[in-house]
Amino acid sequence: MTIVTRLPGAATALMLWCAATTALAAPPPDFDARVRDVMHAHGVPGMAIAIVEDGRITHAQGYGVRRLGAPETVDADTVFPTGSTGKAVTAAALAILVDDGVLDWDDRVIDHLPDFRMYDAWVTREMTVRDLLLHRSGLGLGAGDLLFIPRTSRSRADIVRALRHLPPATSFRSGYAYDNILYIVAGEVVAAASGQSWEQFVRARIFAPLGMRTAASHEDERFANPNRVQPHARLDPRVRGLGAQQVLPEREGLGQVGAPAGGLSWSAHDFARWLQVQLALGAVPDGAGARLYSEASAREMWTPQVTVPIRPFPEPIAAITPQFSGYGLGWSVQDYRGVRVVQHGGAVFGVLAFVMLVPERGIGISLQINSEDVDVMRGLGYELLDHYLDLPPRDWVAAFATWNRQRLDDGLAALEAAGGPARRPSRPSLPPAGYAGRYADAWYGPIAIAAQSGRLRIDFLQTPNMAGTLTHWQYDTFRADWDDASIEPAYVSFALDADGQVAQIRMQAVSPVADFSYDYHDLLFEPVADD
Repeated sequence: MTIVTRLPGAATALMLWCAATTALAAPPPDFDARVRDVMHAHGVPGMAIAIVEDGRITHAQGYGVRRLGAPETVDADTVFPTGSTGKAVTAAALAILVDDGVLDWDDRVIDHLPDFRMYDAWVTREMTVRDLLLHRSGLGLGAGDLLFIPRTSRSRADIVRALRHLPPATSFRSGYAYDNILYIVAGEVVAAASGQSWEQFVRARIFAPLGMRTAASHEDERFANPNRVQPHARLDPRVRGLGAQQVLPEREGLGQVGAPAGGLSWSAHDFARWLQVQLALGAVPDGAGARLYSEASAREMWTPQVTVPIRPFPEPIAAITPQFSGYGLGWSVQDYRGVRVVQHGGAVFGVLAFVMLVPERGIGISLQINSEDVDVMRGLGYELLDHYLDLPPRDWVAAFATWNRQRLDDGLAALEAAGGPARRPSRPSLPPAGYAGRYADAWYGPIAIAAQSGRLRIDFLQTPNMAGTLTHWQYDTFRADWDDASIEPAYVSFALDADGQVAQIRMQAVSPVADFSYDYHDLLFEPVADD
């Protein structure tokens, strides 16, 4: 018998549900109370959690509300965007085509997409379907994400064509750097090899056989479902993640073009079905022997094929630092306290997801949250993981909250330092009209800068509603604050030629903790002639 010490608030619920029996065959006692207490304490609007044990769905439930200030609650059929956890679905679609004999993991991409080009001609010739999924292309972290994040008017074919203008950060296959853009290319490979759009193929060959009734491969399907969450975030103008929770516009996210990299949506019930087929190594749950993909393909997707550098986490979350870490085909594979865990996180602005599989224990866990409170989602995930691994209980939510707050405080301190003594009193070299004009980056495309009523406005022309005001910062650097406050502010630096004309524009995110998808630093704009 465990002696429970009386603790205030959420900590009481933690000790109660961690006083579990040794027969770990169900979610922890009082787990629902624990989730609700934590959500209330941290101001989380809604969550959904699914658990699969030994092939059975033992938990699929929603908590909280779909939107702050509205009465509609989250249930097990409420649809959440799943972010990059959906990369595994694109990998599974390719696995099905491999099993069909339509393609091979080591086919060259150009044999399926003749217009495919990377910056380097040799890399173009050598890049395989497998390479698209492994984050080892040589591109930098998040390279090219501004092509479709926060949104875009481009097509997937446009994204593929833009790749040839993205210079590499390292040599091909020399290391790991997470990207999204090549999963969009992988979606185009699915379409070319199958004769169906990626959306149609995923719907027909994955969602339908698994009975995933709420799953949406197209954003229009999600928006047509009234039982869906609204995104939320804390949008302190200094550092995102601080301040009060705000409702975000739900149609201002990733956009359909990026769906193969992270644009799927589904509910806790359907997440549980996805966990079941994963743990069954491709066998369809209750499918009388039917398979979604072969066991060989299942093992291929879970095999680490590129080493992921390990950077130790600081206290109080140091214990989650793995001893080994690698990336397979759409999955991260690492250990937690010596036990192999196949996992992946997902983020679409205002919504997060996290999935963990422990194959040797037959355990699958998914968590979805309609806010950016990563500490709550990851904390509850690790508390569940400890429960199923029969490890001593710990308040992981508190640990992650401490870590996250320190991360944000460090970012805020760095931001304030940059705006203090490091900022030089100065004037811009030109009047506002001198900076105005049209400029273009080789891979992103065009922007427009206009002088309006004595101030400057900037417009990213292929990113709808990404426009803002430029305020002088120092010298010929301005700060861009976007009309859409959910977009990360950026510094915009003008370089002048010998005649005092703008020759180049560079950018960088203002916040030291900005999401890596705001890869402003990869942009190099140059003047373009008026049409």
